[in-house]
Amino acid sequence: MIKVVFLGPPGAGKGTQAVRIAEKYNVPHISTGDILRAAVKEGTELGKLAKSYMDRGELVPDEVIIGIIRERLSQPDVKERGFILDGFPRTIAQAEALDELLKELQLPLDKVIYLNVDDEEIVKRLLARGRADDTEDVIRNRLKVYREQTAPLVDYYTEKGLLVEICGVGEIEEITKKIEESLGLND
Repeated sequence: MIKVVFLGPPGAGKGTQAVRIAEKYNVPHISTGDILRAAVKEGTELGKLAKSYMDRGELVPDEVIIGIIRERLSQPDVKERGFILDGFPRTIAQAEALDELLKELQLPLDKVIYLNVDDEEIVKRLLARGRADDTEDVIRNRLKVYREQTAPLVDYYTEKGLLVEICGVGEIEEITKKIEESLGLND
């Protein structure tokens, strides 16, 4: 059973690596973006609430996100095989709420994988994706928001003894191998 959070700046490769590990080891990959879209599509109460914020172009508040994460972490596949959280938590307040939730569900976190990639590499990667909304100014602003809101989680999880820092630059397969080693997963 794997119970891990993937952390890092936008474009660090969290989603890519989370999916690779999840598929290889048959662990649920829990992406907050995917969960929000699914909850909205399914028309759950929390999904309807999230949609009301999204339709207004507002950020979905923590309590709604945490409620949606609670629903997902309570599913049988998570109890059987664990989870890989990707895109959550994004703030210290969310991390503290996650700690409480995991304690309640008796699913203690194994590790937090921090994919460290410098800003210039991130800008280069995200510009290469060619998305219309990925201009250099927008990317640099996203990095600024990341540093202000999410980067403090590096210290938060270091203090808890859970953080494993992995260089997120290099061949995808090599980075996956480093993650597997840090989680004690061997072929």
